[in-house]
Amino acid sequence: MSAVTLEKCLGYEIRPRALSMRILDFDCECRPISWYGGDWVTKQITAIAWKYTDEKAKAQPRVAVIGESFDSRQVLDEEARMLEAFVEEYSKADAVTGHYITGFDLPLINGSLMRLGLAGLPDKLAQDTKGDLAKAQGLSKSQESLGAMFNQSRPKIHMNTALWHRANLLLPDGIELAKERVVGDVNQHIELRQIMLDAGVLGPPSIWSARAGHGSIKYQP
Repeated sequence: MSAVTLEKCLGYEIRPRALSMRILDFDCECRPISWYGGDWVTKQITAIAWKYTDEKAKAQPRVAVIGESFDSRQVLDEEARMLEAFVEEYSKADAVTGHYITGFDLPLINGSLMRLGLAGLPDKLAQDTKGDLAKAQGLSKSQESLGAMFNQSRPKIHMNTALWHRANLLLPDGIELAKERVVGDVNQHIELRQIMLDAGVLGPPSIWSARAGHGSIKYQP
């Protein structure tokens, strides 16, 4: 990959040693599990999709889900396997990217790992298209709204309450809907992120860490 191409991918000037950097784009879906105060609920991840940003456009993201055994006794084992599959790829990546991943997806995954007694996520360079968006008021910062504003071609996969009901009950058609949704979000985000980089509205990535008391550190190449 040329320096020019990689600079476009990351949105900042780089040095030659960083030319082999690979960026993993990912997204996850979840379902409510229990109430712990008012309308606040605990969550369980139902699907995770991921794809490297330098893969061919026609290549589909990998996806892992829970519920495909259709045996509730297997759900926790399925959840562990899903998380382990993602963490294996996360650990190989030089950086990760997604929409609001530093505020939602990464903490959610780390909490799920903790609940299952698995090792937490290691520190990782992360670029968040919501958290690293240029300061702006008067506009929606959702992935769908930003995609529309920047005339993105890939559509958002919509699901209404009835469809989420089926997905969160882990019904066969609901699982397929969750797969379609999470894969669609990754495909849409890869395109959106590049548009935002080209437009100069996305800041540089930061080191994300799950360690207590460890704040984000902006990456300095």
